[in-house]
Amino acid sequence: MPPEHPAPSAGHGRLDPADPVGGDLRAEVAAVLTDFLDGQRTATAALGPELDPLHRLATDLTAGGKRLRPALCVWGWVAAAGPDPAPADRSALFRAAASLELLHVSALVHDDVMDGSDLRRGRPSAHRQLEAWHREQARTGDPVAFGRAGAILLGDLLLMWSTEMLTRSGVAADRLEAAGRIAETMRTEVTGGQFLDVLAQTAPLLAPGGSDADATDPALAAAERVTEFKSARYTVVRPAQLGATLAGAGPALLARLEAYGLPLGRAFQYRDDLLGVFGDPELTGKPAGDDLREGKRTVLVAHARMRADAAGRAELDRRLGDPDLDADGVARLQGLIADSGAVEEVEAMIRAGHDAAVAALDAEPGGDLHPAGRQALRRLAELAVDRTA
Repeated sequence: MPPEHPAPSAGHGRLDPADPVGGDLRAEVAAVLTDFLDGQRTATAALGPELDPLHRLATDLTAGGKRLRPALCVWGWVAAAGPDPAPADRSALFRAAASLELLHVSALVHDDVMDGSDLRRGRPSAHRQLEAWHREQARTGDPVAFGRAGAILLGDLLLMWSTEMLTRSGVAADRLEAAGRIAETMRTEVTGGQFLDVLAQTAPLLAPGGSDADATDPALAAAERVTEFKSARYTVVRPAQLGATLAGAGPALLARLEAYGLPLGRAFQYRDDLLGVFGDPELTGKPAGDDLREGKRTVLVAHARMRADAAGRAELDRRLGDPDLDADGVARLQGLIADSGAVEEVEAMIRAGHDAAVAALDAEPGGDLHPAGRQALRRLAELAVDRTA
């Protein structure tokens, strides 16, 4: 099927490596998403007006966010080819980059269903909105089950649309084929990483008949595996490699982007782990301590268990994953984690990951990496770890 015409953008100003995810880039990504989703309205309308709620949710849920993955895709392109793509190349690049946002929102919708999360970005999550719509319409059956089913289908739809948006981006066929292989790997890694996350939450905290130390190191190793595939490769490595591949990058640059992206992606997730326990709900858009109620087996929790005394470890094990944990319970677990020294340990891991990522950018020989790309990727490394949401 031939590619569609490139989507219009919000402007074609020069890409600024000092502000790599700034207003101009975000506006251009938003314009491309709006154009694509407006086109999809025709497809959903052909099935009937009943699909309007799904289309509306898709539009609303893709309207915000950090835009980190599209930005990494764009700057991966710049790292390979420089900051001044021709207009046709730029339109195709931004369309391919924006497809990653559809993939990401698909994953968030499914993640919220699995975790039973009530909020996403400060608003009711997709399954809660569909549940409320069921009640408002006075429909029959279980509104909770309807909300879950509708959100699963919404996530599936967004996943398919992300593939369609990349395929019809306007990228040259040979480069699209190579980029498509990276996108396929990315989708497999994030889905497999999500299953590893679900699986990790079912593992006994203390192996039967073993000592506490016997169970702790495997828990930490499991959390680190989840971090690599659900976050590091998905959030940083593959988006940057996708953009570079669209520009025709060779193996040396792709390897450098992996050396940059793996430690940075881990550091990004470790910051998320801290925000999931200690973050300000006004900034994160989710209730304080949500990761504790959901029983997330993060690297932060693994280090807290290793460092806490027997009484603290027992209380952490007993309360972690309690969906009815109240504010006092959250504060108690926050105190246990902080007192254990785990926060300082994870902060040190974040800094080490950032420094390793920057070192990969600065390693010699550096001729395969355009200076503007290096500058932008360095700045993106700072933004990925020094944040409050």
